[in-house]
Amino acid sequence: MRKGFLALLVVLLGAFGFAQGDKLKACWIYVGPVGDYGWSHAHDQGRIAAEKALPWLETQYVESVPEAQAEAYIDRLVKQGCEVIFATSFGYMDSVLAAAKKHPDVIFAHATGFKRAPNVATYMADFYQLYYLNGLMAGALTKSGKVGYVGAFPIPELKRHISAFALGVRAVNPDAEVLVRWIYEWYNPAAAKEATEALIAEGADVFAFTEDTPTVIQVAAKKGLPSFSHYSPMKRFAPDQVVSGQLVHWEKIYIDFLAKVYAGVYTSKNLQDVDYWWLLPQGAVELGGEYGEPVNPKFAGALKAKKVDHPVFGEISVYDLVMKELALMSDVELAFDPFQGPIEDRQGKLRVPAGLRLTKHELETMEWAAPGIKGPWPNEPK
Repeated sequence: MRKGFLALLVVLLGAFGFAQGDKLKACWIYVGPVGDYGWSHAHDQGRIAAEKALPWLETQYVESVPEAQAEAYIDRLVKQGCEVIFATSFGYMDSVLAAAKKHPDVIFAHATGFKRAPNVATYMADFYQLYYLNGLMAGALTKSGKVGYVGAFPIPELKRHISAFALGVRAVNPDAEVLVRWIYEWYNPAAAKEATEALIAEGADVFAFTEDTPTVIQVAAKKGLPSFSHYSPMKRFAPDQVVSGQLVHWEKIYIDFLAKVYAGVYTSKNLQDVDYWWLLPQGAVELGGEYGEPVNPKFAGALKAKKVDHPVFGEISVYDLVMKELALMSDVELAFDPFQGPIEDRQGKLRVPAGLRLTKHELETMEWAAPGIKGPWPNEPK
């Protein structure tokens, strides 16, 4: 019923933008292969969902596009008739801006970026809330007090996520550490495997990551160690070891954005201030290693057995704390935020004063590391 109403609404709105019966061609540029089962795979699932939901939409994509070559690929897509182009990697940002100047009638949307123009919007379905919740669970499950994190690139997005994760870990396990290894690749199973094995050798016994394959999960599972899914549902790769994770619903943003383009609400002249920052309340992200399952039932007992003394809820199990804070962050009022002060960085400098939260801009440009994070941290402020 609801889907039918949405489709009818979109068609009616289309009368004010594109003529009824006209097709809108939207194209996607991916930094990895669509079969990576991580970031690019999730974006492609969003593309497919948008195409199914919007009868007037025609789509095309290019995969494994090196960030340094993005502009040439964009030029090619424009020649092929792409009217809307989604660039889905942070490193595409400057290429998108340059291409937008050359093609002022084409609409661009850049994922994870912060630079906009009259024909360039930005968008993000962000995970920092979910990383905090995963951190709560990781802190409860670690036996060694060392949690491993395999990171792709040390950009603000990942620093935000890892810091939120570390804050969660320490909220239930104050002396635990998050050991970070950077691989400087979005998609490199061999490097992810090597980094995971190195972290295991250092004593890490729970794992999270940003790399676009289930490699970290698979390597950890061979040792019987728990881990957290990333971007796409990865529980099937280790049903007994994947605790939870963070899942994305890019289609929520894509359908909304494209419907507004089709309706004439968004044009190549008015995107300067269009910036999607969609979180739990908008349904753009979901907690879990599998859709519809916030926590793997195999870990529910251990998480219920671990009790913490919470300043608001009193004595509470980690499992119940995760569920309560998930509900609070899913509410449009955002009654709870992981980056609510007072919070110091790992060097002891106050970063979030008591009673305040980080602003969206501060989150997007975050460079400092939360307490408990161990390992190199390029561009760490003093």
